[in-house]
Amino acid sequence: MSPVELQPPPQIANRPEVAGPILFARYAFGPNRLGYCGPDDADELFAQATVGHELATLRHEAEQFEGAFPYLDLIARASDIADPLDARVVEAYWLGNELLGNVTPRLFAQSLDQRFRRRLGNDGWHWLAGKPGVGGLPVHAFHVLDVFPRLGLMRSGVTDNVLQVMDSCRIRWGRVLERDGDALLVNAVPLIMVDGKLRLGQPRAQRVSAFRDGLGFVVDVAPGDVVSIHWDWACDILDARRLAALRGWTAREVSLANLTL
Repeated sequence: MSPVELQPPPQIANRPEVAGPILFARYAFGPNRLGYCGPDDADELFAQATVGHELATLRHEAEQFEGAFPYLDLIARASDIADPLDARVVEAYWLGNELLGNVTPRLFAQSLDQRFRRRLGNDGWHWLAGKPGVGGLPVHAFHVLDVFPRLGLMRSGVTDNVLQVMDSCRIRWGRVLERDGDALLVNAVPLIMVDGKLRLGQPRAQRVSAFRDGLGFVVDVAPGDVVSIHWDWACDILDARRLAALRGWTAREVSLANLTL
């Protein structure tokens, strides 16, 4: 089965929307629990995203994600949306949607310059500076595929095992095969290197975490559903629109990253 054949079942197409801060936490928890970005408070993030739903607390947590939150702020400002944690903005950053088109090359270039130029130095900045002009936009896949290889993880600065880390850090998708305790066995699409270029490979089975003591972000998941995955944690069940957006924006950013490999 090729990546393009992954389509979710129709019965999940109308799942209820969740508040933006909760949606942000679902995707941010995976790296936060590993200490890669955000505050040292993964247990609180998980609790509020599952049973607490205290949006003020989640907003405070989200603002401390030094990698993600500035992108949210940029997308919101470019779209005339007052709240950076509006669900549309959160979705635009993690998965990709039409709001990204509101961010002009000039705005994105200014943001990248302010955030990364000093940290990268002239040599590293040379490769990143031109990306807005050739189509780069503030979606998470851009950060993973173009910023991370030169800057490292936002908190640790680690750049070892680049391909493995990029594959774990990007938002992936996978069809659920079965539940195994607190984990899911999924058929996930990997990032691979072929002849020196990044590619999306054929789906392969892997085990990802999804629950703690019965709590998680995909509590109603069933075999056949397609879930989004971040750092080996299941974030959400994807309907057809979100799956198409994630696949499309990921493929786009892979092509963009290949321009400077």
